[in-house]
Amino acid sequence: MSTTTFIVYIFAHAPAEIVPFLVFALSAGTVPLPLTVMQILAIDLGTETLPALALGRERAEPGVMSRPPRPSTQGVISRDMLVRSWGYLGMVSAALVMTAFFYVLWRAGWHPGDATGPGSPLHHAYVTATTATFAGIVTCQVGTAFAARTDHAALRDIGFFTNPLLLAGIAFELVFTAALVYVPPLQGIFGTAALPLDVVALIAVFPVLVWGTDELRRRARRNRLHTSHRHRETHHVAHR
Repeated sequence: MSTTTFIVYIFAHAPAEIVPFLVFALSAGTVPLPLTVMQILAIDLGTETLPALALGRERAEPGVMSRPPRPSTQGVISRDMLVRSWGYLGMVSAALVMTAFFYVLWRAGWHPGDATGPGSPLHHAYVTATTATFAGIVTCQVGTAFAARTDHAALRDIGFFTNPLLLAGIAFELVFTAALVYVPPLQGIFGTAALPLDVVALIAVFPVLVWGTDELRRRARRNRLHTSHRHRETHHVAHR
């Protein structure tokens, strides 16, 4: 069982869920709450569960045996893991979902401080905006899931289809999310509204952006390690 992939995946979602509440609090309510409690429960208890379990079954990535062992004093949760989860994957996801939220509000003519409560002209736009936040977090989860599969190697090195449990988990979370967004009885329970096609197109690119950001980070890390290894070899040969 791969504990690190599981932890990275779970931890990476915290910023995307916390930042909306921070924006609401720091704006003193001039920005309406971008995510509801029921939508958070749908994420934490519904959409992320199966992919997280599937990542726990991920096989070791190529080259893991050629790297130095982890220091005995280092725990399972390291500083690098937290930086990757919260600083890269998490903050990229948070920025993307807030972009989707504000996009929906601004296209409806919203300005900071405008009323968005029940009965207001902007209420439907607000419900749609929180739905975009919710669905955006889910699509970011998809990108995070593929990114978390490896710590060093590129996704092409392990293969896109080599974890069928993960693909099944992602399919489930997308179907589950679609049901919450488009099935009327569930809309009433979770405070969602059907998303327009332009919003769907926007959040559909989130997985690529989240995964791509981490893929570039891992490539830069591999290049640094390769350069460092080459310098050590040159130094060793020069002093023989």
